[in-house]
Amino acid sequence: MKIIRKDFVRNGPGSVKMMAEDSDDLWYTYNLIGPEDSVMAITFRKVGGEGRDSTPSLSRIESKDLGKKRSFTRTERVKLKLEVQVEEVDYDKDGDVMRIRGKNIMENEHVRIGAFHTLEIELKRPFLLRKENWDSLALDTLKQASDLAASADLAVVLMQEGLAQIFLAGKSVKSCGARIKTSIPWKHGAGTAGYESVLKKFFENVVQAFLKHVDFSVVRCAVIASPGFTKDQFHRHLLLEAERRQLRPILENKSHTKAAKEVKALNDFCTMFTNDPNRACYGPKHVEVAHERMAIQTLLIIDGLFRNSDVKTRKKYVDFVESVKDSGGEVFIFSSMHASGEQLAQHTGIAAILRFPLPDLEDIEM
Repeated sequence: MKIIRKDFVRNGPGSVKMMAEDSDDLWYTYNLIGPEDSVMAITFRKVGGEGRDSTPSLSRIESKDLGKKRSFTRTERVKLKLEVQVEEVDYDKDGDVMRIRGKNIMENEHVRIGAFHTLEIELKRPFLLRKENWDSLALDTLKQASDLAASADLAVVLMQEGLAQIFLAGKSVKSCGARIKTSIPWKHGAGTAGYESVLKKFFENVVQAFLKHVDFSVVRCAVIASPGFTKDQFHRHLLLEAERRQLRPILENKSHTKAAKEVKALNDFCTMFTNDPNRACYGPKHVEVAHERMAIQTLLIIDGLFRNSDVKTRKKYVDFVESVKDSGGEVFIFSSMHASGEQLAQHTGIAAILRFPLPDLEDIEM
């Protein structure tokens, strides 16, 4: 995210002018914007020739069309700057566009105050976000969005014999980088030599695509997955190629990514819930009680809870996260667009690993 200008105070009002440079940036923006915020941007709107808000002048044009008179509505699409009070935000991951619907609060010759309009925020298009309260969660999200290391830091190779797909996963969204398909002959009798040759060529094609689409300046972890032993065979092939070409980013161990840490935290929760259920809980009520007793070691929460349409509910979760951090707990905020976030959503979207057992929690209604 490119931050063009900042003018706000912590836990107070202010604005940030920014520009999304990739899909992750749009996702961060989606999580930043909430009801009662306002967004200003250049937009387009159909307006009438003699009126506002697409109320056009009518020109009656007579023609011999089955003997009837026809009326044509004259409108034009104009470029203008509007600021809307946010009521609804929609993020289109596939189209890399965010739609913000709300009432216009900026005087304009074409659009009256209070008229509804939908702004479309796309990549490389600047916009201004105003908030009445830049709380700790909003500031953390803004900081992550403007961090260069917040790009796609995880590469995933999903494969089977003859088919491979390379995905790039950032902290919030994932995209398909490449798809490689090769017809592999049966490994049987005299055809074994041909099988080995074609399989090696397939692996070479996957390596080429891997090197082309993975930016090693930001990708810190690669996952290779497949049925059977294909992943192990490709892993060996990749390491041999890395040795031959001296590809240091592949040969050197890289630090864990945020996504990997979140997956580990979720696995730790599931393991604890299975092996020692008194030291794990989920659901707003149980997690809240656990925090009241200073028992939360690790909090897992999904980002969707911070986009609640009710301002008080959103503020409650923001304050809760801050309170857990202040008490020494570790907090993981999961993206609802990651598989780990979807799994957490099945546990109400909020869960915790506890410092010590709380066996009486199960007696409290969720």
